[in-house]
Amino acid sequence: MPTTRGWAALGAGIALVILWVVFGEQLMLATGAFLIFAVLAGIAYVRSTVPKVAVTRRIIPYQVHDGDRAVVELSVTTSRRIAQAVVADEVSGLGTARFVANRIEPQDPTQSHYEVLCRPRGIYAVGPATIRVRDPLALTEAGGTAGKTDRLVVFPAIEDLDGLPTGRGQDPTVNTSRANFAQIGGEDFFTLREYQHGDDLRKVHWPSTAKRNTLMIRQLEMPWQSRALILLDPRRSAYADGEAFEHIVSGVASAFRHLFRNGYTPTLWTGVGSGTIVGNTEGYGVAMEELASVQTSPTIDLLSAVKRLRRSGMAGGVLVLATGRPDDAISGMYRTLGNDFYRTIVMSIASDDGEHLLQLARAGATTISSAPSDRWAPEWRRGMEQAWSTATAG
Repeated sequence: MPTTRGWAALGAGIALVILWVVFGEQLMLATGAFLIFAVLAGIAYVRSTVPKVAVTRRIIPYQVHDGDRAVVELSVTTSRRIAQAVVADEVSGLGTARFVANRIEPQDPTQSHYEVLCRPRGIYAVGPATIRVRDPLALTEAGGTAGKTDRLVVFPAIEDLDGLPTGRGQDPTVNTSRANFAQIGGEDFFTLREYQHGDDLRKVHWPSTAKRNTLMIRQLEMPWQSRALILLDPRRSAYADGEAFEHIVSGVASAFRHLFRNGYTPTLWTGVGSGTIVGNTEGYGVAMEELASVQTSPTIDLLSAVKRLRRSGMAGGVLVLATGRPDDAISGMYRTLGNDFYRTIVMSIASDDGEHLLQLARAGATTISSAPSDRWAPEWRRGMEQAWSTATAG
C-alpha cells in the first residue's frame, strides 16, 4: 500500500490530471501520469519482493536461567535487490526488536542481532519475523512474515547448594554423604517399559519394540541409594502469593540440579503424571523445562496423587518435599512416603517454624525454610549440617 509520501504523490498526480482536463496543459498530464504510474509500479514491486525475502534466526543459548541474557542473531537474504526493509522480531511477552536495513543486495545476507533479558521463567515463542519492504522511491510498502517460530526456554533461577543429605552406601551399616553410583543406572537388566521423552535411545529394546509396535526401553536396575524423589506441591492454597511460589520453584530447581550433579538419579514430580525420571543430560533438560512452565493448580488432590506414586514403586535414598506452607496434606505425604526413603528434606516458605514443620522435624525430616526475600543456599547448608550432626551409624 502507499506510504504517506505515496499518498501525497498519488493525490498530486490525480490533481494534475484534473488540471490538464481544465486547462489542457500537456505538461500537467505528463507529470500527473508519471506520479500515478510510479505509485502503481511501486505497489507491484513491493508485492512481488516480500515473498522473496528469507529470515533465519539463531538463539544463543536457547535455554537460559531466569535473569540471564540470550542473544538472537537474525540473517536476512533476498533474491533481488531491496532498497529498504524494516524487520521486526518479537519475543512473545518480552518485547520486540526492530531493524531498518538499507539496500539489501541479492544473495548477500544482512546480519543483525539483539539481546534479550530473560525474565521471568517460562517458554517463549520467538518469531516469526515480520518484514516491510519499500520501493526505491519510498512511495509504497508491503509486509509479511518470514522465517519460522523458535523457542526460548527460561529455566527457574538457580542457586549453588553445598552439602548432601547423609545416605547409605553399599555397606548398610555405614553412612555416606556422597552417592557412589553412576547416573545411567546399574548394569543388571531389570524390566521393560515404554519410551518416555528424554530416555536414552541406546537403551531401546528392538525385539520388544517390533513385537508391541511401540518403543520399549530396557530399564536397568537402579541402585537403591541412588534414587531421589523431588515433589513440588502445586496447590495454589499452599502459597501466600505468586512470589512465594516462584521462590519454591527456584529452590526445587536448585535442589534438583544439586542432586543430579552429585550422582543421584532424581525423579521430579510437579503434579502431573508419575514424574520425570532423569538419568542423563537430555532428561535433565526435559525436567528443567517442566519447571520452567509449572503453574499452581486449584483442584489437585495431593494425597491421592502421592498414593498413586507410591504404588508405582517410588523408593530410594532421598525424598524432597517442597511446599509453601506445610499442612495436613504435607504431613500425610511424609507418612505415606517417608518410610520408603532413607532421608527426607522438607523445603518450605513458612515465615515461622509452624506446628506442622515442627512435627515433621520431630519425626526425623530435615526442614529447610526460606522467605522469598532470602536465598536457599545458606538454609540448605545449615539443614545439611544439622542432619550430619544428628545422623546415626545404623
